[in-house]
Amino acid sequence: MSNPTFRDKVLLVVICALVSIIVATGAGILTRITGASLAEAILSAGGAFAISMGLSLTTLSALDLV
Repeated sequence: MSNPTFRDKVLLVVICALVSIIVATGAGILTRITGASLAEAILSAGGAFAISMGLSLTTLSALDLV
């Protein structure tokens, strides 16, 4: 497989960010449904985003795509 170009790398990082936003939104909604306050839901969503983005970028790095 050929090395990805800079444009491909940027696209992969953007895809990771969008997937992480979807994960964070789901986590925030689920946290809010359980009766937590808005602040707790936002913190939960932020944590989910950070973990999801970190795992995505680590996976891409392990595959030598970024």
